[in-house]
Amino acid sequence: MQCAESLRVQAYFDGELDALSAADIERHSGTCAECSALLDDIKQTRAALRHDLGYESTPPELRARIMRALDQEIEAKLPRLQRQRITGRRLRPFWQGAFSGIGGTAIAAGMAFFLLAPALTNPLLDDLVSAHVRSLMPDHLIDVVSTDKHTVKPWFAGHTDVSPVVADFDQQGYRLIGGRADYFDHQRAAVVVYQHGSHVINVFSWAATTGSVPKDTTRNGYHLAFWKTGDLVYCAVSDTAWDELLGLVRLLQDMSTRDAS
Repeated sequence: MQCAESLRVQAYFDGELDALSAADIERHSGTCAECSALLDDIKQTRAALRHDLGYESTPPELRARIMRALDQEIEAKLPRLQRQRITGRRLRPFWQGAFSGIGGTAIAAGMAFFLLAPALTNPLLDDLVSAHVRSLMPDHLIDVVSTDKHTVKPWFAGHTDVSPVVADFDQQGYRLIGGRADYFDHQRAAVVVYQHGSHVINVFSWAATTGSVPKDTTRNGYHLAFWKTGDLVYCAVSDTAWDELLGLVRLLQDMSTRDAS
């Protein structure tokens, strides 16, 4: 009889699960021989398809027709001021070379959307925002409720893979209200939770796996501020104003510097 988790295993392989569900499937596949074999089969099938499929070029006439249509559609959607700024030059160089494969037609349809839509998704940013939004649901925000850093910090030792800086900045307007464990980037991440006015600020931390740190950005109305201290990467996420979020970031960075000295 097929394992009841087989469909979720396939969804996991396709990157369709949230961070917590993905962690659950990873743990499950580690103990379920059937699901572990299913994952191996899917990986082998993908590798075979990528290796054995032939490569077909898009006909030049079709490519030229698609690029003309894209130029016309995009120019029609651009605000008048932007159209004035690009008067006299075409958008075609942007598309040049993008339609060399069998999927050229599909790519052409998608590129017009991406030009006018937000940047391509980043799995890490998506996980952080999803975790922040999920925490705002009832009973999801805090695992350990305390305003005392001496209570919150030791709690992380048995529940996460990292030991983040924890401090209460109530006098500066950032009240420590607790912490919790979360899961993304294949790690048990630590989350220190602050309240600033009516806003919740989640400060995520996890072990650095690369030397680079993402740039500060805004995603779906939430600001994400990144920094690195030692071998830990931090990210503060909130819908509070940028200057207010960065105020907490500076306080935490100063605290990390004092702890290291």
